[in-house]
Amino acid sequence: MKITGTFLDEITHDIPSQNWGPDDWARDFDAMEAVGIDTVILIRAGYRDRATFDSEVLRRHRDMLPAYGDLVDLFLREAGRRDMDLFVGTYDAGTFWDEGDYRTEVAVNKDFCAEVTERYGDHDAFAGWYISHEINAYDDEMLAVYEELADHLRGLKDVPLLMSPYVKGPKQFGGEALPFDEHVASWAEVFARLEGCVDIVAFQDGNVLLPELPRYLEAHQELAARHGVTTWSNVESFDRDVRIKFPPIDFRKLRYKIEQAAAAGVDKLITFEFSHFMSPNADPPAAQRLYRRYREWLDE
Repeated sequence: MKITGTFLDEITHDIPSQNWGPDDWARDFDAMEAVGIDTVILIRAGYRDRATFDSEVLRRHRDMLPAYGDLVDLFLREAGRRDMDLFVGTYDAGTFWDEGDYRTEVAVNKDFCAEVTERYGDHDAFAGWYISHEINAYDDEMLAVYEELADHLRGLKDVPLLMSPYVKGPKQFGGEALPFDEHVASWAEVFARLEGCVDIVAFQDGNVLLPELPRYLEAHQELAARHGVTTWSNVESFDRDVRIKFPPIDFRKLRYKIEQAAAAGVDKLITFEFSHFMSPNADPPAAQRLYRRYREWLDE
């Protein structure tokens, strides 16, 4: 298998901005197409006081910084030019969700996603929704957000819904990491709750110790299949194993994760995130070299 999808991290949050303009993005979409990427996922259409376009809805709910361009329109046009599917991410207030104010998070997202649909819903490249809010285990109130928001999104534009949860693993959580058996038991409850609600699940793989990855992938595949959910794998192309936050991953690790996901039988491989960590146009030279190593491996 090869990576055929990537997130687009459009708002600087925990990785540096590359300050790209339309021509830079066009070149990068060309680079994506050259390695077989056919799906792009806008990881969020807004975050805190920033948005990917000038949203009247968000300005009604809070003070927003200016949006000097329309990245949603840009990405849809670039995806359409190359027959790619684009999944549009929701809004993450960065406060309501973190503080447990789930009702406000849902209310703002309902208004915001209706605005997104009105502006962009007729575009041919608009092929799915991405629920930007990440979870790692069963939580009744968080899952209620998923249920209500998913129902609303389907009413706006009935296209597949994608989620990309993370594992509460030792790389990020140390001694508070959730043991494997507890993780599986918790996600059995999550999948039972979300059956018919979410179409695709793409677990982030970077927080799992590499020797443990195969059994996590197999468990996720089995649970998702049991509840009719398509399984993708989010093969992270940044490295969580080094002290710097965050460099492009060692190619040998990337290849290992790709091979293990393929062995587990996932339907598709996506990554967070091509443009910063494995693009020939990325600022870090290590990302440019990761692209070359990946191309060499594909050519074999």
